[in-house]
Parts: sequence; C-alpha cells; structure tokens
Amino acid sequence: MGRALLQSERNATLFIDVLRSYVALRKFVVHDFVVMPDHVHLLVTVDGDIAIEKAVQFIKGGFSYRLKKEFGYLGDVWQRGFSEVRVNDRPSFLQHRAYIARNPVKRGLVDSPEKFPYCFSCLAKQKAAGAEAQVVPPVFGTTEVVP
Repeated sequence: MGRALLQSERNATLFIDVLRSYVALRKFVVHDFVVMPDHVHLLVTVDGDIAIEKAVQFIKGGFSYRLKKEFGYLGDVWQRGFSEVRVNDRPSFLQHRAYIARNPVKRGLVDSPEKFPYCFSCLAKQKAAGAEAQVVPPVFGTTEVVP
C-alpha cells in the first residue's frame, strides 16, 4: 500500500474480516498480523496446495474487491508485489512475532503492543474474554465500535 488507506477503523476492520474469511475457507493459517495505517504484516502458513503468492493474491484481491463494492472506493488499493521472508525454525518464528507486535509502538501509535487494536493478539484476547464488541481507542482517527 502506498498511502494510508488502512488508517480508518472501517478499512482496518474490513481487512481483518477478509483475513478471517480466507482462514475460515482454510486457504492458509494466520499466526499473527498487524494492520498498520499504510501497510500490513502477516505471519502465515500455506500448505502444499497453495503458494504464498496465491495467498497474498487472495488477501489483496479480496480486500480490494470488498473495499470497492461495499464502500465505493475507486482508486488503486495496493502497490505491486510484496515482501516475503521465510521462517524456518522456532527462534525465527518468535523473532518475527515480536517484530510484528512492536511495529505499532515503533511507529508511535501506542506505547505498548497490547494497546493496539488491529492485531492478532488483541483480537485473540477479545475472543478469549468473550467480548462481542469493544470500543476501539482512536489509534488512527475517530473512535468507533468494532465487532
């Protein structure tokens, strides 16, 4: 993404919903993610039936399609390509998870990773607590309720 298209809660939430839909379809497994105002970080596992390029195509295409259809967005959504890093062992996996968690803090959006609402760990905590809705702090802009 070249610009801050994910800076609104609406768009960040839509992106997360797209991720959830592909996980439900068993296209890939998401281990971690963070939705930043102008990019995303994903830690995913694909099985032998799908290449990482195809998984990224699902995500980018699904988000673009829904953004245009549901909200009437007319511009380009994504930059071409993506960066890929292979994770081959547990230490590398844990290092990447820590990097993903620290990204909002590094950018000055929050002072601790657990305060950032658009990440895997935050949503997992909500689910574990049985939260049906949460008031999201104004990380990107306006405050709104997110399911």
